[in-house]
Amino acid sequence: MSDLNNAIITALENLKGKEILTLDVHALTDVMDTIIICSATSNRHSRSLAENMVLETKQQGFRALGVEGLETGDWVLVDFGDTVVHVMQKETRDYYELEKLWSKVPVNRDKSREDPTYDPLNREL
Repeated sequence: MSDLNNAIITALENLKGKEILTLDVHALTDVMDTIIICSATSNRHSRSLAENMVLETKQQGFRALGVEGLETGDWVLVDFGDTVVHVMQKETRDYYELEKLWSKVPVNRDKSREDPTYDPLNREL
């Protein structure tokens, strides 16, 4: 795991982020390599998790490229470039099922990326 991803997870854990999941999506998209999903207990908790993550990672030399959703706090997205973090309330996370969405293999994926052992949820095959 990269230093950035370790810093993100530590920042989320420091404020009691729930159900933190890291998905390796580099074989599914050229836009990012990693998605980190974290559940929050309330709007205020979502905002606090995201703000703390941006602050703590900045102190370690990493810069967020963008933050969306702080106003409502229902779903906050923090873009670090190769890593995108979704901080969501449980109900929102259950509704959108990002874990399920990003575990699907695209129909038109590049043949050079095929790997029969690849598992985006990092489960044992």
